[in-house]
Amino acid sequence: MELLSPNVILLNLPRTAKRFIVAAVDASLCVLALWLALYLRLGEFVYLDWPISLALLGSLVLALPIFIIGGLYRAIFRYSGWPALMTVAKSVAIYGLIYASLFTAIGVNGIPRTIGLIQPILLFIFIGASRGLAFYWLGGEYRRRIGTDKKERVLIYGAGSAGRQIAAALAGNREMKVVGFLDDDEKLAGQVLNGLTIYPASHLKEQADRKNVTTVLLALPSANQKRRQEIIETIRTNKLLVRTLPSITEIAQGKVSISDIRELDINDLLGRPAVEPDLALLRRTIANKKILVTGAGGSIGSELCRQIARLSPSELILVDHSEFALYQIHEELLALAAKNEIQIRVVAAALGSVRDGAFVTETMTRWRPDTVYHAAAYKHVPLVEDNIVEGLRNNVLGTQTMAEAALAIGAQHFVLISTDKAVRPTNIMGASKRIAELILQALASDRPSTCFSMVRFGNVLGSSGSVVPKFRQQIADGGPVSVTHPDVTRYFMTIPEAAQLVIQSAAMAEGGDVFLLEMGEPIRIADLARRMIELSGLTVRDEEHDEGDIEIRFTGLRPGEKLYEELLLGTNPSPTSHPRIMKGSERALSSGEVANILQTVEDFIQARDYTALRQFVINLAQK
Repeated sequence: MELLSPNVILLNLPRTAKRFIVAAVDASLCVLALWLALYLRLGEFVYLDWPISLALLGSLVLALPIFIIGGLYRAIFRYSGWPALMTVAKSVAIYGLIYASLFTAIGVNGIPRTIGLIQPILLFIFIGASRGLAFYWLGGEYRRRIGTDKKERVLIYGAGSAGRQIAAALAGNREMKVVGFLDDDEKLAGQVLNGLTIYPASHLKEQADRKNVTTVLLALPSANQKRRQEIIETIRTNKLLVRTLPSITEIAQGKVSISDIRELDINDLLGRPAVEPDLALLRRTIANKKILVTGAGGSIGSELCRQIARLSPSELILVDHSEFALYQIHEELLALAAKNEIQIRVVAAALGSVRDGAFVTETMTRWRPDTVYHAAAYKHVPLVEDNIVEGLRNNVLGTQTMAEAALAIGAQHFVLISTDKAVRPTNIMGASKRIAELILQALASDRPSTCFSMVRFGNVLGSSGSVVPKFRQQIADGGPVSVTHPDVTRYFMTIPEAAQLVIQSAAMAEGGDVFLLEMGEPIRIADLARRMIELSGLTVRDEEHDEGDIEIRFTGLRPGEKLYEELLLGTNPSPTSHPRIMKGSERALSSGEVANILQTVEDFIQARDYTALRQFVINLAQK
């Protein structure tokens, strides 16, 4: 039979038994502290008989209840650290104040008055030492049992407030072990912070190799985008996993936990500096107005709802045909309202399809919104390519139904969320969005009371259809990462930035406007895949590096997919008051021409002539 060591036996005891043992140890330390206090005062060891026993009884009667109330026996001693020591200090301070009042200030015959001061000091030293011993003895055994060697070894880049607090939060964590700090400030080099050495940023590779580091946590809440990009590029070349930390506000509020450590921020992948929004533009068509968002549960629609809700609309109506997606965003906004994080009178959820004329009419008539953001659309190119009829009915006829209903109830603004795939499209999804644009332009040409506009932009990083979550999952699965073509490029922006610019575009609309969001430089998808692999601490496996970790596999262009996308049909877009919003000038059709197009589409659908239907809409949208 295997004999268990004492520390293993203690770890396996019930919590009540552990607390009793610790209380007994503390009581013994009270006795020891008093005995040594008398020795220090008198110069010789004495028996703890009368009247000295009064000092002993007073110590036990005071200390144990105070320690229980102070929470000393609720701590997990193998995790004892600075917070536990502070708890001990507070409890012993209260004990010492009362004890000194009795035996120093008031005094008891036969007991030296200085005992009331010396004994609490010794007791604090003994109890603090006992907690430290428990941390190293029991904590060492516990770490051995859970396999400390399997922990990620981490360097924290940034020795400021954020870095210090995340290091404290990770102390004793089962998954990560912080082995040091890196910082750009050379004056901090060599200093020790909470037992961890601060190294110059230039020593990243040296320290990563020497300490077997696998992960770098970026604790740089105040660094600008350019500096973050430089740091990330340095880490990438050293084949280390990069993660980011919560915001400085969350850290200051004490909300940091292992679950708050995130994958690299999408903005860092994009390398695109943010532009501060124009608050006046944001509020112009939102504040104190009734707003309706279709596709409210989708990637863009839900972010529109979040940002709109923070701009103080009087009512916000969420429309979606997906029950689960609608439920999620509705509950999220209700929770924000309950915490007074948003000021809004009504948040309503309407479950139904924009293709259903009766549903749309009833919803619009009931709520009579001032502004409609139409984000509902089927957007996945291969799926729409295989489901032409559903794609056209949803993206084209759904837009027509919503626009005509908005016109009927006298909505002030109607904004279509469009796409760069609507420009000279080679697929049904892009063609359907271009026809939807033509519908709005035709309605706007009649100069109605409703201001119709559309906002065209490229891919958004992190959406349900984005390559970023797909690549992350493929990397987590060990690869390969699938890219359709080595030269395929796309424009990208983040979901929050896209939603913010859509709202500001709507505020500048005059009727029939096609707004183009400035997307920066296009990004090669293969380069994005390589960057994500390397920032995961892995290497790309290819013909030159057959020992790499993850392969990038090229699968060929999908039906209807283009190598690159455009934002403009014509040339020379006009600038607006916002540096990232431009206005296109494009040929529009009359209401009669659009009516004929829609009738032709419906005729092809009824005849089930899907080949002719596809050719018709592609040819039309490319003109």
